[in-house]
Amino acid sequence: MVVTIAVAPRAFAVQRGPLVLAAASLQESMNAAADAWARLGHARPVLSFAASSALARQVAAGAAADLFVSADEPWMDDVQRRGLIVPGTRANLVGNRLVVVQPASARPTSANVPLGRLLASGRVALADPGSVPAGRYAQASLTRLKLWGGIAPRVVRAENVRAALALVERGAAEWGVVYATDARASRQVRAVRMLPMNSHLPILYPLARLKASTSADAEGFRRFLLSGAGKAIFARFGFTAA
Repeated sequence: MVVTIAVAPRAFAVQRGPLVLAAASLQESMNAAADAWARLGHARPVLSFAASSALARQVAAGAAADLFVSADEPWMDDVQRRGLIVPGTRANLVGNRLVVVQPASARPTSANVPLGRLLASGRVALADPGSVPAGRYAQASLTRLKLWGGIAPRVVRAENVRAALALVERGAAEWGVVYATDARASRQVRAVRMLPMNSHLPILYPLARLKASTSADAEGFRRFLLSGAGKAIFARFGFTAA
């Protein structure tokens, strides 16, 4: 009995999977990657999803996490400037696109209708452009397309891109601008228009190991995510190459 009590906590510590703080738009793909890693005989990573801004603030506040995956470079830049990532471990994991979506129950729109006319009325759900990458990309795109001024008064701001998607799913907004992978993950919305890639900065997801990391598996999982096998998983969910 005494031996069992002494050994069990040590075994548990060895088996703890790395804690990964990941952008909300990575939910399905990162879960699939964690499952694949576990099938190789490792402890399954513990995944925590939120807006990149919220996660970066957690890291800055001293969160005991192992890996951070941001949906844009500025929030990773912020963490790196604070000296919180292990040098040499930052790399771009995947890329993404922006799409305009509407509820699947709504009347389908013609591909010939100009985007400005499409978004001329109705609420438009976005991740908060003030801090969340998906919202910042969306605002930049709509500004470049000279549509933001007319849309801004009708924007419904959400705490992250999945919350924006949920507003469209339940009909609380007639339109939404989300990542292409988010639209693909939902049966309750319809993608109606892809926004031009040249209307915003490239959408990249940087990955890095944190100095607060204590998991022996953290570096191995980071390398797995960046490997051909890992990137193939993200490609299945619609992410583009970084």
